[in-house]
Amino acid sequence: MTRGNQREQDRAKAAKKAAATKGKPKESASSLAKRKESDAEILRAKQKKKEDEKAAGTATGK
Repeated sequence: MTRGNQREQDRAKAAKKAAATKGKPKESASSLAKRKESDAEILRAKQKKKEDEKAAGTATGK
């Protein structure tokens, strides 16, 4: 076994991480949907801005 005690260290680290996230409440379906819609709206706004900039750039002859 060439890894030594790396496996045991990784397992301990994973157990510690799992214990830390165990107490946190999960996101409800309604808040998840709301967050997804919010993120989608932000991305649509960014895409529109980029398209407007591109259109303005081609109109000026750049």
